[in-house]
Amino acid sequence: MRLDPPENVSEQQLTIDVREIEPLLQAPPMDLKPWPEATITLRDGRTLYLREAKVEDVPLMLEYMKKVMTVEHDFYDIVGARVYAEILGWYRHRIKDPFHILGLIDGEWVGLANGRVMNDDIAISLHTMTFARRGRVGWAMYYAKTYYALEILGMNEWWSTFESYNGWRMAGLEMAQPTYPWPDVQHELGGARVYYLTKKHWNSGVKNFSKQMIGVVQGLIVMFVAAPGVIRWIYHIKAPRGEKAASVTSGWGK
Repeated sequence: MRLDPPENVSEQQLTIDVREIEPLLQAPPMDLKPWPEATITLRDGRTLYLREAKVEDVPLMLEYMKKVMTVEHDFYDIVGARVYAEILGWYRHRIKDPFHILGLIDGEWVGLANGRVMNDDIAISLHTMTFARRGRVGWAMYYAKTYYALEILGMNEWWSTFESYNGWRMAGLEMAQPTYPWPDVQHELGGARVYYLTKKHWNSGVKNFSKQMIGVVQGLIVMFVAAPGVIRWIYHIKAPRGEKAASVTSGWGK
């Protein structure tokens, strides 16, 4: 759109440095607590290791999502396309305050759970994907990111929606999540209904019910408690390059 200036001006054209525009296009990040490395023992006895995705993971994550996008089954195609965009949006700084949690078993990527923070009160669930059928990995991944939003970040509400029947049954139906009036309140994923959990609802029973559905053996093993180095020592996970491995001896607490 162009309009003639209502008065004579010194410069007819202005040159703008894109570095001056970029701060307007990037949302200023909130000061969010990081996801601590954690493990869950699944019903079948395997250990699910949960860690934050790193920027260096992005190329491989995108390559895998390209394959998922071609699967015309159980809505993997649309979920794969949207998750690809969410990962790329994080990589290109075009999504506000996202988080991506990876689930690994014996070094194999078996699950992804992501979301983003809207404001000081509300966090939004984006997607939960599993690449292994047994062990209720999907339950564990959704539980982990809900825990992160409501307990670690201290959000008051957690907004979800569901593209697949399996996701709706797992978290919408079995967690008995209420919905906001639709279409007055719409989820950013396609304008769908918003299913929500409040912190009160979560603490009143949903949290414990979720643990039961995961089928955790002997409780949540060092979950959200042990330092990352300790977790790696217990489960023989290599420390990231440049980081010293934990030195754990019998002198705990000394």
